[in-house]
Amino acid sequence: MKFTTVYIGENKIEVFNTLLGIEKIKVNGEIVSRKFSIFGTEHNFTIKENDENVECKIDFGFGFHGVVFNLYKDNKPIVESPKNGCLLFIAIFLIALTIGLMKDFVFN
Repeated sequence: MKFTTVYIGENKIEVFNTLLGIEKIKVNGEIVSRKFSIFGTEHNFTIKENDENVECKIDFGFGFHGVVFNLYKDNKPIVESPKNGCLLFIAIFLIALTIGLMKDFVFN
């Protein structure tokens, strides 16, 4: 499923992400990166700008509101998504789950 589309100059960058963990990046309709990841990964590719190749990077991850991504062109941020809160939320959930399971199995 298409996650988002970003336009940089004349380039159309499409970002795809499936529930099975397949991430795919297309530039102007051509697949430039395809990887499998459960927790997110980094994609490196190039785009053409003014007859020059420009290095780009997209990385996926998880934020408090779900899947997030960052896009960098020549190591400068174009799109940055907030990731705060996710790890803290997961840690609190796991601690609460552990305490709940301990209460049920150890104290009964």
